[in-house]
Amino acid sequence: MPTALHDREPELVLFEPDEKMPNNPLPILIYRQTAEGSELEHLFRDTFAANSWGGLWTGAIFGYDHFHSNAHEVVGVASGEAILGLGGASGRRIEVAEGDVVILPAGTGHRRVRGSGDFLVIGAFPVGQEIHDIYTDLTACEGYLARVAAVALPAADPVYGPRGPLLTHWAG
Repeated sequence: MPTALHDREPELVLFEPDEKMPNNPLPILIYRQTAEGSELEHLFRDTFAANSWGGLWTGAIFGYDHFHSNAHEVVGVASGEAILGLGGASGRRIEVAEGDVVILPAGTGHRRVRGSGDFLVIGAFPVGQEIHDIYTDLTACEGYLARVAAVALPAADPVYGPRGPLLTHWAG
């Protein structure tokens, strides 16, 4: 099957801060079954890069709660399926599968709760945010609210470009 990208409206998810994760007033965007085909790894890499998201990486998502205070992040599921914990201890579990894309605003707690043996994601950060921090507890991140609030909005939606839904939902 040729690899294809489909137009999808995002599922929006919001979380309040909890005792360890600052989260963000901007929503998480989840595009379900956005892509299909045998070359999803390449499709996600090419699409994210073309839309000004860099620092591309391939692998799994850490199995512990963490957040980035200075960067937004996108992950595209290239193979397999998983349950992600989003929002920290007070958040919720979200199932993701091959072809799904999850866009996490800075400060959002996330982790892999469980994943299939072939679970693989392609991740990226907006250009200029590729050198990102990783915190597991907001008490270790001095000035975290100001840092999260100061993170610049990306120039484009990592999947749908400068006119994509991300910019509408994060416009404030």
